[in-house]
Amino acid sequence: MITVSDTAQKFITDLLEKDYPGGKHFVRVGVKGGGCSGLEYELKFETETRPGDEIYEDKGIKVVVDLKSLLYLHGTQLDYSGGLNGKGLFFNNPNASRTCGCGESFAV
Repeated sequence: MITVSDTAQKFITDLLEKDYPGGKHFVRVGVKGGGCSGLEYELKFETETRPGDEIYEDKGIKVVVDLKSLLYLHGTQLDYSGGLNGKGLFFNNPNASRTCGCGESFAV
């Protein structure tokens, strides 16, 4: 399962209303090879699911992930920070054994 923090829920809801009106978009999260730690997070807004996708909904936010990525993201919380050290969505991933300094890649 993938969950969404309260702050991420507000940010995503505001962003979808502003930039993607119509209520058809959802958050797609995934993992691909790359980054300085070996695996890199992906996050984008889409309107169509694919065969084999897992669909979760938390706090009114629909989150879609492919099965391969779910192996690395199970139990992850999508969070948001508006602080001085970085602003944006990030992943709280309990499966990551280490992350890079910027938090955009990880290893298991």
